[in-house]
Amino acid sequence: MINFKIFSDYICPFCYIGKGIVDQLKKEYAINDKWVSFELHPETPPAGMLLSERFRGYDLSSFYDQLRARGLEVGVVFGDLTVLSNSRLALMASEYARDLGRYDSFHKNIFHAYFTEGLNIGKADVIADVAGKSGLDEKETLSAVSDGRYASRLNETRKEASLIGLTGVPLFVIENKYKIVGAQPIETFRDLIEKTK
Repeated sequence: MINFKIFSDYICPFCYIGKGIVDQLKKEYAINDKWVSFELHPETPPAGMLLSERFRGYDLSSFYDQLRARGLEVGVVFGDLTVLSNSRLALMASEYARDLGRYDSFHKNIFHAYFTEGLNIGKADVIADVAGKSGLDEKETLSAVSDGRYASRLNETRKEASLIGLTGVPLFVIENKYKIVGAQPIETFRDLIEKTK
């Protein structure tokens, strides 16, 4: 069993591609993947903001063309996205899902809601809907994220990320000693896995 610890955020398109990479690798290798909730842009307003405002001056259309091409390689589909969501509630909801044994389902569904369906995952109704699709009680999920009980986990992750020198997400820590930053080509992961055997 090869251990992967992956720091990621649901608003990070490369983290979604990273999930696709891990899903592909799991068909080839015995991998234990632990995803760690890292809040990439805590400064984003709770209602979110337009990507065109946040990344003013950037050509987002060519960026998304590149993402779609990379996504297809690993079975990830990018739809039309216009809003940069505040991911805090979604990350806390994923921690609630983890505690109830529904993390994998929620993790897959929240990425899909944001990047494939283009929904604002900072909104409570979207989180509730994803929770329901993931086998969680919608009201209990919203209660768990609104009472702040998972805020300390996000804070702990931020401290841990600082200690290990996180510079970007996704950050893959393999066997607690090798690091891969970003959604690198799948061959990069295969090569490293072969070295760890």
